[in-house]
Amino acid sequence: MPEPVISISGLRMSYGEVEAVRGIDLEVMPGEIFAFLGPNGAGKTTTVEILEGYRKRSGGEVTVLGEDPQRAGRAWRERIGIVLQSGRLDPYLTVRESLGLYAGYYRAPRPIDEVIGLVGLEEKAETRASKLSGGQQRRLDVGMALIGDPELLFLDEPTTGFDPSARRQAWDVIAGLRDLGKTVFLTTHYMDEAQRLADRVTIIAGGEIVARGTPEDLGEREAQATTIRYRSGGREVALQTATPVRTLHELTGEALARGEELEGLEVTRPTLEDVYLELTEPPADGPISGDIGPKSAHRPEVSE
Repeated sequence: MPEPVISISGLRMSYGEVEAVRGIDLEVMPGEIFAFLGPNGAGKTTTVEILEGYRKRSGGEVTVLGEDPQRAGRAWRERIGIVLQSGRLDPYLTVRESLGLYAGYYRAPRPIDEVIGLVGLEEKAETRASKLSGGQQRRLDVGMALIGDPELLFLDEPTTGFDPSARRQAWDVIAGLRDLGKTVFLTTHYMDEAQRLADRVTIIAGGEIVARGTPEDLGEREAQATTIRYRSGGREVALQTATPVRTLHELTGEALARGEELEGLEVTRPTLEDVYLELTEPPADGPISGDIGPKSAHRPEVSE
């Protein structure tokens, strides 16, 4: 069995007397897209910054690509790529010039034209960043993270603020990273994004892991009751059942026998969003707290 790309055991992070991350454990395997979900203040950002080597932890063991990110140097950093929620594109540089600038930071960068093709910007190669659409700028962000040919990419809320079309284009680029053999650590607030892209999902709330699994089985979603809704005789009916096929057979059979229609018939299972909201609902006495340390759009530099 391959070694995990990321391994966390008993990770803790405290700010004064407040424990933002409370002894979490997780593993990310090579070649998977791993979604890390949680509400604001859950401890998500703190955890990711520790993994990226930009924040020192209070306790626990962490390895990323076989090294402790708190002590890793330049060679390790060249093996990871980071796409922040807020990009830092130079508006006056073209796509090719932007990638060329970043290629100069690496000892063995990926060919620029190859990266342009990977992110689908061939027709925009000579276009300035300021003239790109939001979706195209995000593609360029991913290209800049790929230029060093990293083994692991951190994608922080990669489609925030996108319209539906741009989001789906970004999803295609992210899914393509798996085909390149890359491992992707994805944070997102969009449940359909995690459903579409992730091989596995972990949810953090209040500094603790509250659920983990595939998008299909998270929170035992497939075992939860199915809801059947319909209108009959001018009234709305909603019922839950653990045997939807049998229940539907009985309902439709009885309706046919009476010569009635089950108007607006709808059969639904709990969505990933339903499970997420149930697991992360704040306690009655106040909101979940977790990420309370200093933040900025830029990761702070850490001396080697």
